[in-house]
Amino acid sequence: MTRIIIIGGHGKVARKATPLLVEDGHEVTSVIRDPDQSKTITKLGAEPAIADVASMQKNDLEELLRGHDVVVWAAGAGGGSPENTYALDRDAAIRSMDAAAAAGAERYVMVSYFGAGPDHGVPPDNDFFAYAEAKTQADAHLEESALKWTILQPSGLTEGPTTRKIDVHANDAGQVSRGNVAEVIRTVVGSDPSAVAGLKIPFNDGDSPIEEALRHVR
Repeated sequence: MTRIIIIGGHGKVARKATPLLVEDGHEVTSVIRDPDQSKTITKLGAEPAIADVASMQKNDLEELLRGHDVVVWAAGAGGGSPENTYALDRDAAIRSMDAAAAAGAERYVMVSYFGAGPDHGVPPDNDFFAYAEAKTQADAHLEESALKWTILQPSGLTEGPTTRKIDVHANDAGQVSRGNVAEVIRTVVGSDPSAVAGLKIPFNDGDSPIEEALRHVR
């Protein structure tokens, strides 16, 4: 049994991924800010943990993450102010990576976005710039860490059908259903760590079964 902690547990993707992970026999802790969301998390089969990761320091995050094997970062500022975006999507994410390593959680799965990287191409006057910069810097920190990391880079999220089929070879961002993103999380977490460690996986909805697609990422 793998012990998983999902940061951003009430997000739409996380709420789809949680019951899949539970179904596979994993023990799931779901980090949420609002205590009123606890009942939803419990119904999904996870154990709620009330914490505001954006305001927590590394030592507190270390205690939160201790005892877990895999950290899944599915949190996001949700298009708020640049200050909030940097505080959560960059600074808190980076602290959580350092805390995960210190707490002994060897694996870290980051939900990023298609196009994140130094050449993201978003101009500074664009409302998306802070998010693009924050995710790029957080991803870079994770890549330089000692964790066994996997960075998921889904394209535009939709409420389309869960087909369990994706495309990892597209040059441009398209769309992908949140259900398929949840299934990718499930597959990565359930994979042999050596098979998915060090992978950056940009993907759209597509025609290849997830397991097959991931074998062709390297």
